[in-house]
Amino acid sequence: MTPHAIGPGLSAHKRAPDLSDLGAELDMIEALGVGSIELPTYDMDIVIGARIRRPQLDALKRACAGRSVALTVHGPLNINLMDRPERLARHMEVLKASVEVAAEVGAVNYVIHNGMYPTMSAPLVEDAYARQREQLSIAGDFARQHGVVLCVENIFSDFDGSVHAGLPSRLAAELRRIDHPSVAATLDFSHAYLQMANTGGDFLSEVAALAPLSRHLHVHDSFGRVDDIWAFTDGERLAFGNGDLHMPVGWGSLPWSAVMARCTFPQGTVFNIELKSRYWYAAEECLAATRSLMAEARFADA
Repeated sequence: MTPHAIGPGLSAHKRAPDLSDLGAELDMIEALGVGSIELPTYDMDIVIGARIRRPQLDALKRACAGRSVALTVHGPLNINLMDRPERLARHMEVLKASVEVAAEVGAVNYVIHNGMYPTMSAPLVEDAYARQREQLSIAGDFARQHGVVLCVENIFSDFDGSVHAGLPSRLAAELRRIDHPSVAATLDFSHAYLQMANTGGDFLSEVAALAPLSRHLHVHDSFGRVDDIWAFTDGERLAFGNGDLHMPVGWGSLPWSAVMARCTFPQGTVFNIELKSRYWYAAEECLAATRSLMAEARFADA
């Protein structure tokens, strides 16, 4: 841990469906000398029909007990607070249950994806943003009651333009409008890189716009190329350098030093590495590269 940040951390992977070996997974990560671990509760069968399945949550809590590292949680990826009005209640029920799970394991941050909406007329997209602002304010109140910071992650749209996903600068503007102490950002650098391939724009300016609001970072590498060539395996996709590859830092073409020079992060930002399990053999290499990035990073005055 640096004086201004938490990490570097690693996202855990679920092994056995009943979480019986999750403790071994967390032991392995902790042994690497990390400062935090992110728990993928979106794939742990803990929230079922918007209700918490207590035996499964108890298994997660046993695996997390006594850890000396900070914990964060990534909730369901398909929670979409820009969805049609008649479905928002279901999204909020799942979100609240997932926040309760995060609180029970002592997580400091809870990651949720920014909303998406079919690309239609501009007024309909703006209506979707208005719904999300209202819902995030409600969710922020709930998160604050549970001692968790809700961190909204920038995502990228399909390359065919059928779905709207806001640029990092738009997410920053939305979060400033919400202005809630328990609603911050998760800045995913590779997602921003890929979004520039879809929409155009200046990558460094975009990440710099979101960085001051980003209490949480997702660190992984890519080439910023849309996934528009069919591939049978991830290895083939890797050969072409297409898509959201979640590679170790330094394997892709993200301009990491330039990013650190342009961005200013809040105090206490979590640097979490989202590494695909196929690259775990390079975890130590990736952690070392991320520690170097943390040493270059700039932080707002306390």
